[in-house]
Amino acid sequence: MFPDFVDAMQPVLLLNALPAALALAFASMGMGAESAEELIQKGDAFYDKLQAAEALKFYLPAEKLDPNNVRLLVRIAREYRHLMSDATNAKEKLQLGNIAVAHAQRAVILAPDDAEAQLALAISYGKILPLVGTKQQIANSRLIKIAVDRVIALDPTNDLAWHVLGRWYQGLADVGTVKRAFAQIAYGKLPPAKHEDAERCFEKAITLNTNRLMHYIELGRTYEKMGRDADAREFINKGLAMPETEKDDPESKDLGRQTLKKLR
Repeated sequence: MFPDFVDAMQPVLLLNALPAALALAFASMGMGAESAEELIQKGDAFYDKLQAAEALKFYLPAEKLDPNNVRLLVRIAREYRHLMSDATNAKEKLQLGNIAVAHAQRAVILAPDDAEAQLALAISYGKILPLVGTKQQIANSRLIKIAVDRVIALDPTNDLAWHVLGRWYQGLADVGTVKRAFAQIAYGKLPPAKHEDAERCFEKAITLNTNRLMHYIELGRTYEKMGRDADAREFINKGLAMPETEKDDPESKDLGRQTLKKLR
């Protein structure tokens, strides 16, 4: 029932979707005789500062020198996802997201038993999910579940994998009866999902890593959907009180604040 993974490789063709001038600027930087490893180290310094465009100026030339470096492909996918956060319109976000997916796919093809590669694919598909049509959302949702289940099988201590799985359950639990019936007729039956499933995953993520504010906020947002307003307020406020250390933290906090406004 799930789409064949190889058939889902078409986004690789969308590598050309990045605006030509930007791609050229990144890929043609004069890096002298530096090795791929040296370029990666310099890119990592900009990643640590959450400067995605600057990191890619080093990662992309490194990719030309070492195109089968799985760790590098995972890094590049991550930076394109970070560029999505800074993009100003949906079309640009989707272009960047498809490039992230393509690099993550390449990493998975090279190393199907690499947990970080599978996680990069799951997260990248999740990032473009709100930007595509219903049919593609359903197809991508199935691919997210395949990838994140693989991550957890390979590394059950990966807190981000549990977070992604929680978001997956959360999204499906929000699908209304009418939309679910329509989707079943048009695209095939959707898997069952409850907010309690999301709750379990976010609780697991917090147990594994107490320092990611997104875990607390998404658990709080799940409690709001379950009608547990006091618990929602408690966990969202915990997340909001934590320092921002990751690229998605401002967006997570914004979602948390929006949810707080809905509470009684």
